[in-house]
Amino acid sequence: MSISSEHKPLGKQVTGSLHTHVTRSTGADPCMIGSKKEQLSPIVELNVGGEMYTTTLSTLKKHPGSKLAEMFTGQPKLRRDSEGRFFIDRPGTYFKYILEYLRSNQVPTQCIQDVYKEALFYDIEPLIKQLEDSPQIFGELVARKQFLARVPNYSENIELMIRIARAEAVASRCSGVIVCVVRTEEDAARCQDALNSLDTDKKSVVKFGPWKAAPSISDLLDCIQMDVEAKGYKISFQPHVAEKGFRFKSHDFFYKFLFTWW
Repeated sequence: MSISSEHKPLGKQVTGSLHTHVTRSTGADPCMIGSKKEQLSPIVELNVGGEMYTTTLSTLKKHPGSKLAEMFTGQPKLRRDSEGRFFIDRPGTYFKYILEYLRSNQVPTQCIQDVYKEALFYDIEPLIKQLEDSPQIFGELVARKQFLARVPNYSENIELMIRIARAEAVASRCSGVIVCVVRTEEDAARCQDALNSLDTDKKSVVKFGPWKAAPSISDLLDCIQMDVEAKGYKISFQPHVAEKGFRFKSHDFFYKFLFTWW
């Protein structure tokens, strides 16, 4: 019994001294012993939305402030696929244009709108600025978007048109939505008088305007068609012809947008 009691504390002391010796000799935190940081290869294999790419780590980190560079700075922040490639859950088709720019500063001339979205996601500021100078993006952001920002409740009215069209689509091939478009305050007052005489439910009429900008009513009608079609709908429009006896020329304000379902 005396021998056993003497050996127990001795075992603890030996264990403690070995632990202290390892810690002091390596200079490491005991909790970190056995763990390693992953060292990235200078050649990187990527799986971007199912498209496979091979590039260099320096290419991916070319712009240090970008989100893409951040993905490969320090410990990797991406999952790997079954083959060990880093996986980015984005459209792979357009990543080749991102790589071309990183490799050679070549600004893409194809799929501009889609590449612009990817440049925004990866936060590659120089590419974003150069794409915004392209006619396609400049025209959309500076011209069209700035105009539509001056049309009150434009986006909300687009959604309202779609809801009305869908509600009327039961057992029918097409459904129509009446739209009232006024450019000036004076037209808005005249439109209200016309609306009171219109042969339709006033609640189902979607009103756009007035606005203070150069584009015309036909420009706005084109924008409406463009943005509804961008959501996947097949749509056309024409002046709305009211019944006889209507006190105003309905085509001055009212248009019928036709949604075709099949």
